[in-house]
Amino acid sequence: MKNGVFVFIGIVLILAGVSYFTQGAVDKDIRILKLAHGLNTQHPVHKTMEFLARRALELSDGKLKIQIFPSEQLGNEKECIEALQLGYLAMTKTSTGPMEAFVSRIRLFGVPYLFRDGDHFWKVALGPIGKDLLVAGEAKGLRGLCYYDAGARSFYAKEPINSPEDLVGKKVRVMNSVTAMNMVKAMGGSPTPISWGELYTSLDQGVVDAAENNPPSFDTSRHFEICKYYSLDEHVRLPDMLVISRDIWAGLTAQQQAWLQQAVDESVTYGRKLWTEAEAKSLKVVEDGGVTIIHPDKKLFQAAVQPIWKRFMEADPNSDNSDEREDAAIGKLINQIVEIQ
Repeated sequence: MKNGVFVFIGIVLILAGVSYFTQGAVDKDIRILKLAHGLNTQHPVHKTMEFLARRALELSDGKLKIQIFPSEQLGNEKECIEALQLGYLAMTKTSTGPMEAFVSRIRLFGVPYLFRDGDHFWKVALGPIGKDLLVAGEAKGLRGLCYYDAGARSFYAKEPINSPEDLVGKKVRVMNSVTAMNMVKAMGGSPTPISWGELYTSLDQGVVDAAENNPPSFDTSRHFEICKYYSLDEHVRLPDMLVISRDIWAGLTAQQQAWLQQAVDESVTYGRKLWTEAEAKSLKVVEDGGVTIIHPDKKLFQAAVQPIWKRFMEADPNSDNSDEREDAAIGKLINQIVEIQ
């Protein structure tokens, strides 16, 4: 969708008396925030956001309502982020992949094999580095509220993937993320950006040969009906981010901000537990559905992506090129993360 379509959507909703800012026609003391995302209603992250909405309503005694629009009803991830900037949407859940186009430093999360495991990731996400990155997009009109667990992403395809060599010549669906595209290229594949909602058909029709995602997404999307090989190379841990329009956040009262932030923080704890359960369940579902789960030698994949690490680690922080200076800043963060025990 183009920006003009969002303008139209905003006008229609405002004329319908359901502005993204308030629902004054019903009760001027009730604040309604609309939250859009691309996942289906069976996904654990959607269920986490349902918990968020319930807690916001409870904490505010019914005065803060979050209305959730799943399954790309209001656009894909990139379009929803743009809608936040334009003020036609209050909140969205997005992977950090598409956020790279808006906040360059978010590329940090896309560095393959940066995090040793889930515990290492959460130490970073809940620490100073993670907190700084949440608000790194304020100048672009975007304020991160939290990270949601999205586990580790791995490749799935119609043929086995035991090593990077098996990706050579294959069209691999990736998010609209430069880091993801560079990763697939480094492994020998041909990165092909396709929106999540179009991926099932693209796999079925052979537009792409493979994709990569976490177990619950592989399961709830039903992609396992087409791709019968899931290779747990766990190349990257991209979290989901809950993002709010900076201007809409600023327009909330201090009490409304407190209600929302408490509900958000509680939802993170709830979501982490839910994710662990969902991940184990999803692996069983896809295996029962005829998928062969492969445990490849991760060192082969790690070796293939070393040029990506080298680019960040060798970037000149004093360069006249702003992109290289930004790469150097990410390289510095990489060093800090590696040292976190």
